[in-house]
Amino acid sequence: MSGTNTIAALLACAFLGGCAVAPNGAGADQNSRVHHLLQTTPLIDGHNDLPWRLREANALDLIKLDIRQRLPDGHTDIPRLRQGGVGAQFWSVYVPTSATGDEAVRETMEQIDVVYRMIEKYPDVFELARTAADVERIHAAGKIASLIGIEGGHCINGSLAVLRMFRRLGANYMTLTHSHNTPWADSATDVPEHGGLTAFGEKVVREMNDIGMIVDLSHVTPETMRDALRVATAPVIFSHSSCRALTNHPRNVPDDVLRELPKNGGVVMVTFVPQFVSSTAGDYGPRRLQQEQALEAKFGKNDARVEDAMRSWDRENKKPVATLSDVADHIEHVREICGIDHVGLGSDFDGISSVPKGLEDVSHFPDLIEELLRRGWTDADIKKLLGGNLLRVLRAVEARAARTNTAVSGG
Repeated sequence: MSGTNTIAALLACAFLGGCAVAPNGAGADQNSRVHHLLQTTPLIDGHNDLPWRLREANALDLIKLDIRQRLPDGHTDIPRLRQGGVGAQFWSVYVPTSATGDEAVRETMEQIDVVYRMIEKYPDVFELARTAADVERIHAAGKIASLIGIEGGHCINGSLAVLRMFRRLGANYMTLTHSHNTPWADSATDVPEHGGLTAFGEKVVREMNDIGMIVDLSHVTPETMRDALRVATAPVIFSHSSCRALTNHPRNVPDDVLRELPKNGGVVMVTFVPQFVSSTAGDYGPRRLQQEQALEAKFGKNDARVEDAMRSWDRENKKPVATLSDVADHIEHVREICGIDHVGLGSDFDGISSVPKGLEDVSHFPDLIEELLRRGWTDADIKKLLGGNLLRVLRAVEARAARTNTAVSGG
């Protein structure tokens, strides 16, 4: 037994209470070292779209898909979460930007309800976490701390009252945009309208700081990132983004923003999305589409010759595969530019249609840790990456909100 299988056995044994934790030392092998790190520091993943998968697969009926069983598809279920040593998970309560107005608010409420019901259905596995202390307590008890992340400012329908109510329901962060602009912030994958944040967008950031909700800058333009960093008085996160210097994708973070991040205290949670971590994987889709459009312009959209030519093109142009090593490169780039205190993990599992080789699902987090250890990372550095940095952000955001509450109450 070697690699992930050994780690999985160690983790499963620990969760069942039957193994002693191996201390880190000269005699500990690599697998025991990884196991020890996962037992002593919660691995906090910044973004997982399982709630939306449950919605799509079951029409909000959780009975139809039992995640206590290892599922034949998808990236997440309880056995694989255990195998991967996940200690805390931000569950994304994503709704598409096609949902607008009151519909977006309603669907977000439904997705929060999915998370609550999932926790209630598997109380021996999951527990809702609202604070850093909750995360540490739940992890120490051998359960998976469950946090909530709202993916897209369209979900509040322009209402600070809705934002505040989502926070009261346990939402720990909100991504300012998703794939399209909001009326108050520019998205990285839309045509810019505002040049960053509007005055109301700045008000949203300040309100989030006041109520103890993390500002998430994944999905936004660099101008929106810079505006938010200028306005924010608590650390921000990028819940699932990577580095533009390595892969020139609009969803990634430019180096100039990375250099500013330490002043804020925030964290980039490096994502596993193939087109965000590999230039060749990222370029493949646009190249294929360009070829298909050229053929359609030549022969007509429904001409059989287009399909024949594309089959030939596919044989000659194999789809590139991103790798675990690519993800590790992005993690190291954040460390190099920002420092070790500003990097974390944000997989985007179950929100992506393809995955890097070696990171096929949530069970493979230990393989990524092993790769970084091979590259010379210390245990102290790994602990910060796994969850130490994000716990610091949570505490700082909580402290910032406490100052507002003290001022309001006159204390």
